[in-house]
Amino acid sequence: MDQIIEFFKHLINPQWIIDHGGLYLILAIIFAETGLFVGFFLPGDSLLFIAGIYGELLSESFFNMPFVVIMTMIALTGVIGNMVGFWFGKKSGPLLFKKKDTFLFRKKHLWQAKEFYDKYGGGAIFIARFLPVVRTFAPIVAGIVGMERKKFMFWNIVGSFSWVFSMMLAGHYLDKAFPNLKNHLEWIIIIIIVITTLPVAIKVIFGKTTIHAHFDEYGNPIEKPVVEEAAEEEKKS
Repeated sequence: MDQIIEFFKHLINPQWIIDHGGLYLILAIIFAETGLFVGFFLPGDSLLFIAGIYGELLSESFFNMPFVVIMTMIALTGVIGNMVGFWFGKKSGPLLFKKKDTFLFRKKHLWQAKEFYDKYGGGAIFIARFLPVVRTFAPIVAGIVGMERKKFMFWNIVGSFSWVFSMMLAGHYLDKAFPNLKNHLEWIIIIIIVITTLPVAIKVIFGKTTIHAHFDEYGNPIEKPVVEEAAEEEKKS
């Protein structure tokens, strides 16, 4: 049991991930965080930033591939992860809203993602990439409410590449500008975690969850998804 706990502690440490798993573990974590609801706790933002700092090392360890190829591979993994989340949401439907809370699943995270989707629509898939927890559940909710597949894929691809490239390039070029950056990784990780989780934390602490729209608190549909209503309106016109 102690070994399992220790392993989970390592999983939220970007430095350990890069040192012990390299690109392969980074790909696995990005996929889990963007496609599997059990991966909501993983350090996506800080991991990408630190990976950018160690970009040259990652390239050397992976057949001397150019840094842009490394970033593209990670971005594509994020795209695939969201596709899996979307598929899961489409297949599971409202059943997830009936699922009881477990150690790795909290229904409140699902409702927060749904409210976020209701507010921003398709753009939520893009914006959610930059918000921990929300980015894990946003594609699942998009699948549940029946978001159009082409629209989802557009925002999925744009969001994943924007998220991965911006975080990794920021780490890469800041390291070039400030060579001593590697000596302060602990502070960098803390700052990134605070900045990225602050909006979510404020919502959890001060925001009120309003259970409405497509499903009631038991997961039963109470009205048609917005996407379906829009499609019907287009057919009538």
